[in-house]
Amino acid sequence: MYMYTLLRKSVSCSFVFNGIFFFIILLNHIRKSTKKCISTRRPVFASSKDQIGESCNVSGGKWIWDNKTYPVYTEESCPYLSNQTCCQRNGRPDSFHQKWRWQPDGCNLPWFDPLKLLDILSGKRLMFIGDSIQRGQFESMVCMVQSVIPEGKKSFQTIPTMEIFKAEEYNASIEFYWAPFIVESISDHATNHTVLKRLVYLDSITNQGKSWQGVDMLVFESYAWWIHGSSDDIKEYNVTTAYRWALETWANWLESNINPLTQKVYFMSMSPKHLRSWEWKPGSNENCFNESYPIQGSYWGTGSSFTIMKIIQDILQELKIDVTFLNITQMSEYRKDAHTSVYGERRGIPLTKEQRADPKKFADCMHWCLPGVPDTWNEILYAHLLQNHRNFL
Repeated sequence: MYMYTLLRKSVSCSFVFNGIFFFIILLNHIRKSTKKCISTRRPVFASSKDQIGESCNVSGGKWIWDNKTYPVYTEESCPYLSNQTCCQRNGRPDSFHQKWRWQPDGCNLPWFDPLKLLDILSGKRLMFIGDSIQRGQFESMVCMVQSVIPEGKKSFQTIPTMEIFKAEEYNASIEFYWAPFIVESISDHATNHTVLKRLVYLDSITNQGKSWQGVDMLVFESYAWWIHGSSDDIKEYNVTTAYRWALETWANWLESNINPLTQKVYFMSMSPKHLRSWEWKPGSNENCFNESYPIQGSYWGTGSSFTIMKIIQDILQELKIDVTFLNITQMSEYRKDAHTSVYGERRGIPLTKEQRADPKKFADCMHWCLPGVPDTWNEILYAHLLQNHRNFL
């Protein structure tokens, strides 16, 4: 084995009696039977307006200021957000980053309807697989749907390597699985994964794969953890070589374990960083701290890799099953304003006042505030899920 180091609608029950009372024993039987409430939830239909045409390139477009419809939830309205993503709770003075809408060129994204999504997920599991960036997208999706589910009809639990949100009336779940490299590594513990030397088993995926088998909708992501680390005594591979090998292992697992008739697989492109302000503001020497507006005009920073993008596309083209590529990189490149910066956490601990005063050293320009950019990623995922929805009119 080789090792690589890098770094509802509410349920309504109605019962009609004809006013005739029978024997006491029968009356008691009726009373007991009426307690068995049957859901009258009706299917939510998706109209033609919810479809995106095959010619619609949702990854190309621009950010439009929209403070009337965004954000679609708030930190206060969603109890499932982690401290890592709650920028305003952690002291961010503005909320501008929450009020931008992504407008694709030449087409529109369907408006996110949580009831329609829950109908799609009825009796199914949607699982996000990846690192802390992917956890943010998972939290975003939970927040986007949870408000329409009555109290007592939803639950949230954390188990080793996983977080699970359930909409009980729909028998649906939205889940997160911690797998920062997708393949196996010594950083696969959900909370205790900070190590000096990251070892990745490029040809091993069996252990994680057991938890993915039979899941109806799988959304994979892996990038940030590949660009750190070093080692002196373990054979190292070039990042791109190792990344390709890992994705080939993943692709082999998909072809052996996925039923394309009953399961859907998606792969998220890389989430960019904004570490060097001179890339969008020549002459400056800062990072994403204190940025309030998206980048205007053409932009691609050093926080993203064309080579990695090409590897992903090559692997997906070679696959014998369909995997939908969700390209969120370019739209996210513009959003230097939406990172957690000094308003998040460092290794699970909020930054101190002294650390916040030193943004060049402590600003997090990789993770995203919520509400924020990951909400748009989920709007794009939602649009693709609707494409396969059985109830199109």
